[in-house]
Amino acid sequence: MRALIIKHDHLSTPGYVGERLAQRGYVLDELLVVPESRFTDPGVGCTFPEVEDFDLVVALGAPWSVDHTDLIGPWIAPELTLLESAHARGIPVLGICFGGQALATALGGRVERSPRFELGWTSIHTDARWLVPDGPWFQFHGDRWVLPPGAREIARNDVASQAFVHGRSMGVQFHPELTPETLAAWLAHGGDAMASKLGLDLGELLAHTREEAPAAQLRAHLLVDAFLALPHSDSSPARPAPTSHPAEIERNGNGHDGT
Repeated sequence: MRALIIKHDHLSTPGYVGERLAQRGYVLDELLVVPESRFTDPGVGCTFPEVEDFDLVVALGAPWSVDHTDLIGPWIAPELTLLESAHARGIPVLGICFGGQALATALGGRVERSPRFELGWTSIHTDARWLVPDGPWFQFHGDRWVLPPGAREIARNDVASQAFVHGRSMGVQFHPELTPETLAAWLAHGGDAMASKLGLDLGELLAHTREEAPAAQLRAHLLVDAFLALPHSDSSPARPAPTSHPAEIERNGNGHDGT
């Protein structure tokens, strides 16, 4: 099985999500859209592969906005076409943060600015805790999606819709893939300015992320397992029987039990 991992910039990695996909037997094909040398000038051309060559697509985050075509116009349009094509063919798409906003846009929704910037660990309200647990999940976004027709929101907070499903595809606004190393890279390449603007202590944020890492890794693995079990229809996703992690599910407690 092959998974296409769309890395929009050199700082974003599939992290815990990619780790779990590899454990589930997927070969990860990583596509870097904007190389490091063009990080401050991301309007590059990018050749996307044929989506039918893959069994799954993961679109990661990015420091730009989906609708800022003046910055990313050369590649965002073909990416949206790829995501829509994958979904139409029944190939599961997992969109994370920017990737979730791109998925929503590709399926007929749109992106708008959030009422405030979210950065840090937060809990969310979820309708399907087996699929998207309450968290905490790491947030790093100033945009949010407007749901596409036919999508069903399954999680939210007071800032934004946090997760939706549409057939076998799912978008999440938070970052289940995040590792402490990835956060350190984001903060070192401009994220520190936003954190300071929001009054956050960088040392405390990194320390919290390191402390949260074992539980965050488990939540990400459980999310991937549940995502892979989504049915083909757009009906309310029924909770599947666990395919793995039985001891970890028990150890994790009721927070990751059913709705």
